[in-house]
Amino acid sequence: MLSQQQINQAMQLIIKQFPQAGPSLHAASNFQYLIAVTLSAQTTDKAVNQVTPQLFQSFPTPQALALASVPQVENLIKSLGLYHTKAVRIIKCAQQIVTNFDGQVPAKHRQLVTLAGVGNKTANVVLADCFGIPAFAVDTHVSQIAKRLHFVAPKANVQQIEATITQALEKQYWIKGHHAMIFLGRAYNFHNEKQIHNLPIVQQCDAWEAEQLAHCH
Repeated sequence: MLSQQQINQAMQLIIKQFPQAGPSLHAASNFQYLIAVTLSAQTTDKAVNQVTPQLFQSFPTPQALALASVPQVENLIKSLGLYHTKAVRIIKCAQQIVTNFDGQVPAKHRQLVTLAGVGNKTANVVLADCFGIPAFAVDTHVSQIAKRLHFVAPKANVQQIEATITQALEKQYWIKGHHAMIFLGRAYNFHNEKQIHNLPIVQQCDAWEAEQLAHCH
C-alpha cells in the first residue's frame, strides 16, 4: 500500500488532470439535488438527468413531492433501475424533510442520514456539493480507482477507503478530489487493465508500490 504522502501526491495529480471536475447532476435547489443523488444509486448521472426535468417540473419542492402518489412518481422515473423502491423512498424523504426539518434540507451529516434513501455516501455528496462542507464520498469509481492505485487493499470497504483518503488529503481538497476521481473513472475504464496501464497516474502508483514491496523483502 502507498504511504499517506504518496496518496496525497497521487490525489493532487488526479485533481490537476481534471481541474474542471464538479457535480454532473442537474438540480435547481438543494432539495432537488438531494433527490437526484438518491436516484443516482446503481445508475448513471446521465440517466438521472433524463428523468429529473419532468419529475421536478411536476414536484419542484418537498411539499409537492410529499403529496405525490407512488404510481405518479414511478411513471416519471421508470427508466431508472429499482424505480419502485426509489419512488417510495423519495416521497418518504420529502415527507420527512417537511415534517422534521421545516421543508429545508439539513446541513448536518447525522440529520441527513435519518432521511429515507440517504446513506453515508449520499449525505457526503449533499454536504459537499450543496453546502460546501468538506466531505469525501466513495462511489464505485472512487472505490475501483483507490484499489487499483494501491491506496487501499483490494478487499477494503467503503469506510476504509473514505478514512484512508481523508487522512492523506487536506480537507480543502476533499470535494475537488472526489469529483476528480469520478472524472478519471469516467474517462478511463479501471476495470480494463489495457485501457489504463499506460496512464501516468497508474504508472506512478505502480512504481511506488513496487518500491514498497522491494523495501519489504
